[in-house]
Amino acid sequence: MRGSVWYSIEPKIAPYGSWKSPITSELYASSFVGASEPIIDGQDVYWNESRPKEAGRNVIVKRTPDGEREEITSGTFNARTRVHEYGGASYFVSNGVVYFSNFSDQRLYRKIPASQPETITPALDLRYADAVIDDRRNRLIMVREDHTTGAPQAVTTIVNLDPVRGGPGDVLVSGHDFYSNPRLNPDGSRLAWLAWNHPNMPWDGTELWVGELSRDGSMGRKQLVAGGVEESIFQPEWSPEGTPYFVSDRTGWWNLYRWKQGRVEQVCKMEAEFGQPQWVFRETTYAFVSPDRIICIYLNKGIHHLARLDTKTGKLEQIPMPYTDMTDIVAGHGVAILLVGSPTTPLSLVKLDLRTLQTQVLHRARKETIDPGYVSEPRTIEFPTENRVTAYAFYYPPKNQDYKAPHDEKPPLLVMSHGGPTSSTGTTLRYSIQYWTSRGWAVVDVDYGGSTGYGRKYRQRLNGNWGIVDVDDCVNAARYLVRQGEADGERLAITGGSAGGYTTLCALTFRDTFKAGASYFGISDLEALAKETHKFESHYEDRMVAPYPAGKQVYYERSPINFVDRVSCPIILLQGLEDKVVPPNQSEKFYNAVKAKGIPTACSLRRRTARVQKV
Repeated sequence: MRGSVWYSIEPKIAPYGSWKSPITSELYASSFVGASEPIIDGQDVYWNESRPKEAGRNVIVKRTPDGEREEITSGTFNARTRVHEYGGASYFVSNGVVYFSNFSDQRLYRKIPASQPETITPALDLRYADAVIDDRRNRLIMVREDHTTGAPQAVTTIVNLDPVRGGPGDVLVSGHDFYSNPRLNPDGSRLAWLAWNHPNMPWDGTELWVGELSRDGSMGRKQLVAGGVEESIFQPEWSPEGTPYFVSDRTGWWNLYRWKQGRVEQVCKMEAEFGQPQWVFRETTYAFVSPDRIICIYLNKGIHHLARLDTKTGKLEQIPMPYTDMTDIVAGHGVAILLVGSPTTPLSLVKLDLRTLQTQVLHRARKETIDPGYVSEPRTIEFPTENRVTAYAFYYPPKNQDYKAPHDEKPPLLVMSHGGPTSSTGTTLRYSIQYWTSRGWAVVDVDYGGSTGYGRKYRQRLNGNWGIVDVDDCVNAARYLVRQGEADGERLAITGGSAGGYTTLCALTFRDTFKAGASYFGISDLEALAKETHKFESHYEDRMVAPYPAGKQVYYERSPINFVDRVSCPIILLQGLEDKVVPPNQSEKFYNAVKAKGIPTACSLRRRTARVQKV
């Protein structure tokens, strides 16, 4: 081009790990505003917005068709329920009236447009979640967790409640340890719900029930439709013509089914996951858009896909999307609303026009943008692990457009272990990863055995082997990358939160692969966890470790706190003082023991402002 002068700025040569980056810790900590629990009510869209700058307050937001935003829960209201401690489905909307659980008192409130919220449940230790409206009888139906009975654990039931007169609610369904997903059929004559008992978690085995409702709303004949101790049912929904649909893993994969004329029929057969672990209420992976058409999300080897499913033929039609993480989909009035993300896109709430397939971003968790020259995009890796099994992870190479490393140097590697442990990692843009890769670190985010997204058999690899299989897979991910020449075997570190923190502590205690580690609210004493944790997870370890107290010796042998003398590298521990899942003394005890050995260590105990993390 005449008159132009082109300059080429060569990247600086500097050792891996020393690069300067615009992705600072301040940027990472201060700018995130999350979104969850989308709802469509008429033409309006609602969601729950988590705001770290407001002490972690959750705010229900409404967006009208013309783009106007309104905060429904202003002031000090915090829309969050503590049912199962992890909550979810903390609010419900019907014809512009919002019902929500307030975190500080766990009471249920009703918010009529242009008025202040008013409480409709008593000042008792009762918690509510996952409500639906029974328009036919003008009442709410929801899950209630009762902490007033004096029993060793809370009593969970499904109750109905007059939305105007209020009260504690009248029990509609009882007898199981846990309930979720009460869902009414279109004419209000039948109710579907999920139930399960200890020691099962919802991804181990649940039951789908359907009951007949009388004119006055009392429960009549009930029937077990599907599920059991070894079959996990997820997200029951009624089709527009009144057929119950659900997701089941009876074939080893969470696939879609329906109950028709007294028979269970598989709607779509795939070696992919149309369900996910039910850590919180009202998680959704599919929605009806017409009587014979479903829009659905499925997961295949860590990547989400969106599709349309013809329920008559079982034909699945892919919908191209620029996202690799998708969840919490709802549909209505020709649109679908869902949460999405990708390696270059932060968590976002988008609206999809079902006719044109065009998308519109309604909310983005981070408003600032990062130059792509500083963003590392992952690739899926499959690597061999113990017992001739293949494990999975996402590998992020170092990336910073301003730097390159000496040609003969290999990068340090940070191994990340996700929480859960029955969960999975994702590929949504995360500053917690880009902070490191932009400074010249490689990162591998491991979906160790026990993770979801790879079928029931892979999920069950952790049964009886927590603290072994997960550690093996994290160690073998690092070794694989070292063999491939993509990491320096002398500069390996590991980090994780909650269950991932437990994996981290086990790896640093029982193995000598890593040179440093960071545990975020990690478990160090399995026996103490078994004695002190909340109802939802009080028998979680029965499958993953051993039944307690019969397996007490196994708990001792798998607890890093009992073998601190084996730790030989620096470690930092971070813990929230208000954690109801992992007691704060777990980190404090481990820190004191490591410090007494003279090993470089640090511990931060702080009041937490964000949502409680899962074990």
